[in-house]
Amino acid sequence: MKLIYYIILRITLALTLILTVWAIFFYVTMIDEVNDEVDDALEDYSETIIIRALAGEELPSKTNGSNNQYYMMEVSKEYAESREDIQYKDSMVYIEEKGETEPARILTTIFKDDEGRYHELTVSTPSIEKDDLRNAIQVWIIFLYVALLFCIIIISVWVFYRNMRPLYVLLHWLDGYQTGKRNKPLSNDTQITEFRKLNEAAIRYVERTEQMFEQQKQFIGNASHEIQTPLAICRNRLEMLMEDDSLSEKQLEELMKTHQTLEYITKLNKSLLLLSKIDNGQFTDTKELELNVLLKQYLQDYEEVYDYRNIEVTIDEQGVFKVKMNESLAVALLTNLLKNAFVHNIDGGHIRITITKNGITFRNSGVEHPLDKEHIFERFYQGSKKEGSTGLGLAIADSICRLQHLNIKYYFEQNEHCFEISQS
Repeated sequence: MKLIYYIILRITLALTLILTVWAIFFYVTMIDEVNDEVDDALEDYSETIIIRALAGEELPSKTNGSNNQYYMMEVSKEYAESREDIQYKDSMVYIEEKGETEPARILTTIFKDDEGRYHELTVSTPSIEKDDLRNAIQVWIIFLYVALLFCIIIISVWVFYRNMRPLYVLLHWLDGYQTGKRNKPLSNDTQITEFRKLNEAAIRYVERTEQMFEQQKQFIGNASHEIQTPLAICRNRLEMLMEDDSLSEKQLEELMKTHQTLEYITKLNKSLLLLSKIDNGQFTDTKELELNVLLKQYLQDYEEVYDYRNIEVTIDEQGVFKVKMNESLAVALLTNLLKNAFVHNIDGGHIRITITKNGITFRNSGVEHPLDKEHIFERFYQGSKKEGSTGLGLAIADSICRLQHLNIKYYFEQNEHCFEISQS
């Protein structure tokens, strides 16, 4: 989840909780205020009636045109002492003027006259307008709640995006940065101290990476010359010694074994140097290639080398597989897969190559069980040791495919080992 979405979610949850509590508190406070105003009016009305009753004056009409009503009756002392002095409640009352029952706010109080008698006075006023007010308050609270929540979220997102823009500029620059290539300079002016320090740290990091990359390229180039030269000298000297007629058969056999070991070391060194160059991205020149042509060009050489094994090779061209990649890497990819198909085959076996416009599949006979596809592309992994194999061919093929954005996979089908290359 992106940082902005994570913050929006957190802000929304927090504001929802806070505004919900506020809305409930506001609603309860407003309703209490409304009830308090109604109760004050009922108290004034009941006080007027009690004063007139105690003074022996004429009581007001029970229906005075305002829909207010009152009822008064004499009660016993025991009843009066068992009741509270003033009670409030909401109930339904019958409005004589309208001839219907409506909700009302009711006040009930007990008072004693000069003769020691107890009277219960019930005063009511319709709460129709109060209910309308309550509904209006509910509607406006919900409207204000949603509008306020929405506005706060929009403002928060805008403020966050404006303040975090330098971070996104830096991330975009880092995503597009490629070591060893010409990259655009970082243009990310900001007044925020933390982002300025982050920009400086990123620039220092890429500069250090470029320095290490150049050092690695120099090391690989130097190692290639420094190691290959003594190996070639050793091989030449061994070949000269092997031409000496005075050597015994046993001595000649030992020299041949040593020569084979040097050949293996030379191949291993070349393969490791190639892997290092691939991993360092030193093959930057690319062009559109037809792998059909390259494959047939190098297949003839391998058929001549492994002719003694009587391996039958067939090519099924169903289309032209075109890719944009480095030509040297394309040759290395195809030759490694060809060599793998020959080396890990059986005498009198077969190799079937299928080419379509979307990929190439190499199928070869071999051991009659599937290989470990989880480790087959690892360096120096070999299902069974084969003479002339360094264990790096498939690792090189995998590195090339990853660098050139190709897919390579292995599967075992119809007693054939299959390696498939396709476009990503």
